[in-house]
Amino acid sequence: MKYNNSPIGIFDSGLGGLTVFKEIRKILPDEDLIYFGDTARVPYGNKSKDTILRYSAEISKFLTGKGVKIIIVACNTSSSLALEDLQKEEKIPVFGVIEPGAKRAVEVSCGGNIAVIGTSATIKSRTYSRVIYEEIESLSEHEKGKFKNNFNFKIIEKPCPLLVPLVEEGFLNDEITKGVIAYYLDSVVKEKPSCLVLGCTHYPILKDLISEVIGKDIQMIDSGIETAKTIKCFLEENTILKDGTGMGNESFFVTDDPEKFKGLGEKFLGRAIKNVAVINLSL
Repeated sequence: MKYNNSPIGIFDSGLGGLTVFKEIRKILPDEDLIYFGDTARVPYGNKSKDTILRYSAEISKFLTGKGVKIIIVACNTSSSLALEDLQKEEKIPVFGVIEPGAKRAVEVSCGGNIAVIGTSATIKSRTYSRVIYEEIESLSEHEKGKFKNNFNFKIIEKPCPLLVPLVEEGFLNDEITKGVIAYYLDSVVKEKPSCLVLGCTHYPILKDLISEVIGKDIQMIDSGIETAKTIKCFLEENTILKDGTGMGNESFFVTDDPEKFKGLGEKFLGRAIKNVAVINLSL
């Protein structure tokens, strides 16, 4: 059996991608992981496409320079706007977080409405709608019929621009955050979706508050969990898993304020982060 002991690269605009990192670590404990958080330029959700393309390309170049075997764009905004460009430019596989989440939403919805929340840039791109419809079209005629026979079927996409700044500032379990979530999601709940896709990797850290607002009848889809499953299957199918057992090595890089990243990041992961290095991408 072939192996590949090179690390996996994961990047996000800030802290949110740690929710993907956490799921990757759970399902692939042996792998070496490199995480990059662009904390000096967070959030990405209110920036132009050209800016997001440039930022994503800079980080991707940094990670390939570290010898990673694959890159996970653990940012829905970058996944929606920059993924195709990165896949064309890089010689190694590059994965986003949108397709796995969209695929799971189609699987569990049984023809019911699907809701997606994300940053303004992600929602404006309509990438989730496009990928969800592509997933529906790939179904068998019987399964596809569940959607086509529901003439009222729709995809509800809702931008929630304040949630990323609240998470990045550490308002993880506060009444102000719950109030903002309710402000955004009350109208979504009225549409009676079968499931809600957390279309930003920052949002899983707010799962409990989101659950209080949407109730138990709407199933939450965490794209980080679905992405981790996709990555494991890819590594196994292509025989590029790491050769060895035991906890893999971890490296963390940010563009600003490593102490803040470390403090909040430990809340995301539920454990200590040993070292965080600061990188100036303009160099």
